[in-house]
Amino acid sequence: MKHRYDVIVVGLGHAGCEAALACARLGLSTLGLTLKRDRAAVMSCNPAVGGTAKGHLVRELDALGGEMGRAADLSGTHFKTLNASKGPAVQATRILCDRDAYARTVQSVLFSQPHLTVQEAEVSSLVVEEGQVVGVVLGDGAQVQARAVLLTTGTFLQALMHVGEKKEVGGRLGDEAARGLSTSLRSLGFSLGRFKTGTPARLRRDSIDWDAVEPQPSDAPARPFSWRTRQDIASGRPFPLQPAVTCGITFTTEATHRLLRDNLHRSPLFQGDIVGRGPRYCPSLEDKVVRFAARERHQVFLEPEGPDSPLVYPAGLSTSMPADVQLEFLRSIPGLAHVEVVRFGYAVEYDFAPPTQLSSTLETKAVRGLFFAGQLNGTSGYEEAAFQGLYAGLNAALQVKGEPPLLLGREEAHGAVLVDELVTKGVDEPFRMFTSRSEHRLKLREGNAEARLARHGHRVGLVPREALERVEARARAVRDEVARLKRSGLGARLKRPEVSYAALAAGAREWPVVPPEVAEEVEVEVKYEGYIAQAERAAAREADAWDGWVIPAGFPFAGVRGLSAEAVEKLNAHRPGTVGQVRRIPGLTPAALSLVLVALKRERAQR
Repeated sequence: MKHRYDVIVVGLGHAGCEAALACARLGLSTLGLTLKRDRAAVMSCNPAVGGTAKGHLVRELDALGGEMGRAADLSGTHFKTLNASKGPAVQATRILCDRDAYARTVQSVLFSQPHLTVQEAEVSSLVVEEGQVVGVVLGDGAQVQARAVLLTTGTFLQALMHVGEKKEVGGRLGDEAARGLSTSLRSLGFSLGRFKTGTPARLRRDSIDWDAVEPQPSDAPARPFSWRTRQDIASGRPFPLQPAVTCGITFTTEATHRLLRDNLHRSPLFQGDIVGRGPRYCPSLEDKVVRFAARERHQVFLEPEGPDSPLVYPAGLSTSMPADVQLEFLRSIPGLAHVEVVRFGYAVEYDFAPPTQLSSTLETKAVRGLFFAGQLNGTSGYEEAAFQGLYAGLNAALQVKGEPPLLLGREEAHGAVLVDELVTKGVDEPFRMFTSRSEHRLKLREGNAEARLARHGHRVGLVPREALERVEARARAVRDEVARLKRSGLGARLKRPEVSYAALAAGAREWPVVPPEVAEEVEVEVKYEGYIAQAERAAAREADAWDGWVIPAGFPFAGVRGLSAEAVEKLNAHRPGTVGQVRRIPGLTPAALSLVLVALKRERAQR
């Protein structure tokens, strides 16, 4: 079979765009398939990029050569640093974007990228020969051949939308569902589950009483994601490019909650119409009212969808209640007494593939050359999807080129933690990334993402040499200044919480000229040095303890009660000699580890 393309990417949402661009930029002939060309990179839910841990993922994505951070910078209308009063490890950038400008920005890159062809088509099935994917079958029956295929199907597999009692097939309002691919995946032996997501109503901007809500202006100066944008700023180019918008903060009321409680019998979520599990950390409003019954109010952010857009996104009001209930509860919220709804909120159920079916490169274990990324893997969020898309795309491209894969360690990136958690532990609800998931979070800050990852981006061919040299020069400047402070004794003073780098500089008769971003990283490095060393010692002690727990030779894993056949197979294949080695087996779940520990304790007690 001749290969018409090196790589096919199925779906051009946030994961698919990153995957397709990565493959094409590495010189591979790439086909991006999407149901609607003009819907590529559309922000299906909130019009923002970043946030807690998500901002870290975007900075890491950018450091590796991804596109999301740059697009957010160019379309940003409202910039915020979250957790600004806390430590640098948890501070995160969030950029509210002009929704239409964001999609246009990514599409302009996508459609002009050499080696990349974008085509409108639905994929109905995969073509697999002797365990290797060799192409796809389109909805019209045509076959397209490839050496690798990436599925980045988002919320579109067997998707069903809910608004109250009404149901409509589709993965997003105005878009069809992908119907045949789930059947094809099952026929190849993949297991699929069902998840749910939701989105709030879109409100008419001029129907909101903005005087009745708390204004939330954009930060100044604006903090960008991309190294390319910071380079533009250093060169004197204007930033931000879009006019700024002011958001508003309001709250639900007891009347809001009463309306929702009185109408739970009309909620598809509570009547069993929705079987898919929804995201724990972004629940619908009716779910919040039930789960947090003692809460008197819930915060709502009113976010304009662009400087000239007539629409407002009310973050915090995701719902699948009937339209009449939605309008009634919206008008019970301060500032929204006379609000008009342009589009009502809805829930979407969709198929996902449990990610323990993947290796650490995001290639499927069952079919060579087939990669999964994004919400198909059970994650939630644009940023989680985009990082997976880049990671899977790079590894697919490297495999096709016959080069070693990109395998990042948990100590190198939050994105690596994301991938590792997915493929080893799996998901039982839509997965969201948090900095707390990383045992190395003190080292994995937004501010040092380029220093950590740009060399990897350069090795695989996405980050140019001159960009890497700038990153290395900045890292040297940070190291040199930290060393100077230590030699002079000022490092010890800077470790004190009340002492800042700027204060030391202001009080000195002579002080070298240090760029602001270097000064910021120097201060963080000095203040965090002791904490990082302490955390690394603790991690080493824990690792030593696990590795010191020896498993007897010939231990009968098949006899451990409750272990799945898959877990037994993995354990017998690896034959671990210590519990530490058990913990490092890819794809072995925490539940399986617990069962092994119980069995080992029982065996030890019986000696």
